[in-house]
Amino acid sequence: MSYAEVNGQSLYYEEQGSGAGEALVLLHGGLGSGDMFAPLLPSLTQDRTVITVDLQGHGRTADADRPLRPELLADDVVALIKHLGLDRADVMGYSLGAEVALWTAIRHPDAVRRLVLVSVPFRRDGWFPEVLASMDQMSAAAAEMLKGSPPHTHYAEVAPRPEDWPVLVGKTAELLHEDFDWSEEVAALTLPVLLVYGDADSIRPAHAAEFYALLGGGQKDAGWDNAHRPASRLAVLAGASHYDILQSPALPPTVLPFLTSTL
Repeated sequence: MSYAEVNGQSLYYEEQGSGAGEALVLLHGGLGSGDMFAPLLPSLTQDRTVITVDLQGHGRTADADRPLRPELLADDVVALIKHLGLDRADVMGYSLGAEVALWTAIRHPDAVRRLVLVSVPFRRDGWFPEVLASMDQMSAAAAEMLKGSPPHTHYAEVAPRPEDWPVLVGKTAELLHEDFDWSEEVAALTLPVLLVYGDADSIRPAHAAEFYALLGGGQKDAGWDNAHRPASRLAVLAGASHYDILQSPALPPTVLPFLTSTL
């Protein structure tokens, strides 16, 4: 359990596991922390070092004087990778963390070997309309309503400044209101990407397929010899939603073969 001084802030991270496998950086969802990945760590740490990170203003990392933007958080992640003496790492993110992971690969392609994106769109309208409606209604005022919820309870227990909860909620609301379309950036990626969604996800299935197509997937039959199989992959986990996909027992056996296979 350590802090790295990167980009003017003390970024909290933990290293677990060991082995010859490529280091794996895990990036949590909004209002959460690296502790969200606890169910996955026994599987993921068997043959590699796994690094969980508390992003700006989340968990044990204090807020910084800047907005929450995936591009800025991505720079923090790469600074941490360099701080740890690594040339590159595999990066896996969930929801907000997947946005950060994606932008880590976009802005710093040499620092990422393989990318795992769990339950995230590349364009804002990838969310179902009712999810977007909830995002549009969120504001800093929701901080009071969310007190006592699991995210707030965890934050109150571990945050260096628990009184900053309204700041985190307000910055999160501001981020959720932002429109975005990262089609061009996604299409320009050259590294292997694994997209993972639940079959009851908050992301529209058609959007997940469109995301995969931007990565070169779903364009043609792979062929009997897999000559046309794309390096990137798409997985849909049965019985999983946006809210419980990190607890799905199908997630580790989906992710690990992608990280260890020869593509």
